[in-house]
Amino acid sequence: MISCCEGNRSLVVNLLNFWSTSYSEGCKDRKMHLPSLLLCLSLGAIVKYAAASDWCYTGCDHSPGHWGDLSGSHCGENRQSPINIDPHNVHSDPKLGNFNLTNFDSPNTIKSMKIDSHTVKLILEDNEVEVSGGGLNGTYSTIQFHFHWGNKEHHPGSEHTIEGHRYPMEMHIVSLKKGYTAEQAVKDSEGIAVLGFLINATEDGNMSGPWDMLTSNLTGATGNAVDVNLTISIDDLIGDVNLTKFYRYMGSLTTPNCNEAVVWTVFQEPININKELIQRFPTKTGVTDVYRPVQKLNGRKVYASPATPLPPSHSFCYDDHCAYSPSHWSSLPLSHCAGERQSPIDIVTNSTVTDDTLGAFTYKKFDDKHTIKYITNTGHAVKCVLKEDTVEVSGGGLEHVYSTLQFHFHWGSTAADSKGSEHTVDNMRYPMEMHIVSKRKDLSLEDAVEAPDGLAVLGFFIEPTDSTKSSSSSGNHETTSTSDKGPWEKLTNYLLFITNINSRVDFTEEISIDDLLGSVNREAYYRYNGSLTTPSCNEAVIWTVFQEPVKVDKDLMKLFPTLAGYTNVFRPRQNLHSRAVLVTKSASSAPGPIMLLLLLACLGAFSFHL
Repeated sequence: MISCCEGNRSLVVNLLNFWSTSYSEGCKDRKMHLPSLLLCLSLGAIVKYAAASDWCYTGCDHSPGHWGDLSGSHCGENRQSPINIDPHNVHSDPKLGNFNLTNFDSPNTIKSMKIDSHTVKLILEDNEVEVSGGGLNGTYSTIQFHFHWGNKEHHPGSEHTIEGHRYPMEMHIVSLKKGYTAEQAVKDSEGIAVLGFLINATEDGNMSGPWDMLTSNLTGATGNAVDVNLTISIDDLIGDVNLTKFYRYMGSLTTPNCNEAVVWTVFQEPININKELIQRFPTKTGVTDVYRPVQKLNGRKVYASPATPLPPSHSFCYDDHCAYSPSHWSSLPLSHCAGERQSPIDIVTNSTVTDDTLGAFTYKKFDDKHTIKYITNTGHAVKCVLKEDTVEVSGGGLEHVYSTLQFHFHWGSTAADSKGSEHTVDNMRYPMEMHIVSKRKDLSLEDAVEAPDGLAVLGFFIEPTDSTKSSSSSGNHETTSTSDKGPWEKLTNYLLFITNINSRVDFTEEISIDDLLGSVNREAYYRYNGSLTTPSCNEAVIWTVFQEPVKVDKDLMKLFPTLAGYTNVFRPRQNLHSRAVLVTKSASSAPGPIMLLLLLACLGAFSFHL
């Protein structure tokens, strides 16, 4: 580690050169200011480039709020730990399986104990203890475990909090990726794996077990590692905590230099020990409040193992029968629903801008009859999830290739004249709308929802027809059906099996996306930058809304609200703000209903004068 003077050497040299040049030019009175200049430079270097070891939790210049000023510090970056874990916003991850813990049950792995002003640390024998599984990317060698706690007045001192609740203590078991030195591990974003155990105080816990043996060896902080004869295992300390229930996120070390190199595991169940044993940590060491405050999540996702029970998420609804109806979606955690790039919108056709670059799309596997993996009732929509990395869309003015993930539907009520599309055209709402959702092929879904062009959604209006093989009247003009009845019958037959919310069934029928869209014109469409239309309303969507609606048998359309069990699942239109709505040349030249009426009026007036 360089000294503060070495770290600031170039600044000092440059300023001294400036001073000496000025002096040689006759500004001799500046000579008297040299000692003051050097003193200021020295103080500045000490403040800004203090050694990373010069930190504390309280009572010094470099308490947690100033750790970012330390030399080589990462403490002010965006992937910091600890965090508050809100189970309502945690995502279950099936890849987070059981851990494989080597020698966690061995009573002969603790080599020494070190107590300083920051923690109590138990150092393990080299290459004896290992951790793998649990969704970790490889095997990790466990090197030590240590503790964080509060003060003698029973002030809690865990680092992580659960729904804002801070536990009395926390134990961290620290492991390095196998084969790494500590220097190598802190340079790898997954170089370190830490298992975090929250510790809860009880009134009547065992006072004569492994925790008594550990805390009996506590002494005043010296900063020196001393050999201890502790014949207790890590499993003895963990006790009966269920190790299949845990949270996972990507974070950092919680002490300087706060390297963002840690795969964090925080177990849901706390270790329960007698409160008197917890009090031995601050009392016998003389060290208190050794924990870092929680850090901002900064868009990171927190995941849970499949065994972890999660509370119902902050549920939203489309009507006023829940706390989070559309006007309150912006109050949901991590919501973007109050942004200025929200969807859906009303498309005002005479305000659209023709864009010649909006050409034809390229569809990959839209004609494949075996791409639908399963169909599910989300409680807000009927969604068909596709097989991964199979269907793609590109072209159409899109700057990337997009992998299609799913398509779903929005609808109104069971009434014959029901209107339930999300987008409207010249204030006209269609009966239904189908959204085909794709993400950028080069991004993960987590990254895609944070990118302004991370998602591409193709929106198709849906209108009813009595017979999908004949023409039908729509408004004041005749339109021809664009979809065969057969594929829609196959699709809606599945609605009988997903009448319960969150139910799903594997899809076995042979239906392609092309089958559902039929012969609808895909060259005439509108384009604008928008958002997801359900919370968290991420402003990450390149929207394509096709001009011509898909025609579907009206009785089949009615099955969506009837069997799903809810109605009017569409978000109200959002303010366009300063956004432009682009339109293809073919769409802008096509005579819409308003232009057609004007044309007919002109023709009528002409015939009258004849």
